[in-house]
Amino acid sequence: MVKIRLKKTGAKNWVSFRVVATDIRSSRDGYTLETLGYYDPKHSDEKVNVERIEYWISQGAQMSETVADIYKRAKEGKSKVRGVADGYIKKKNFKDAPAQA
Repeated sequence: MVKIRLKKTGAKNWVSFRVVATDIRSSRDGYTLETLGYYDPKHSDEKVNVERIEYWISQGAQMSETVADIYKRAKEGKSKVRGVADGYIKKKNFKDAPAQA
């Protein structure tokens, strides 16, 4: 059975990933059938080949949760672009809030 998952690359504390199609019996960084894209969480950068992922899905491949999220964003045209920060809401600074008695 084929699985589409992430393959870890890069150096210690500077990790990036490749999106790959691989046999489920091979190790995380072992033999791959095809490289389908990449994902760099440090730089908020990702790119995948949607056509090839759809091909592998039609052949019965299953995606990991993270790859499914990346694929969904790529299909919608909302892939992360290098240098653009992720949009998230910062938590309130509770130290500045007045004390309630």
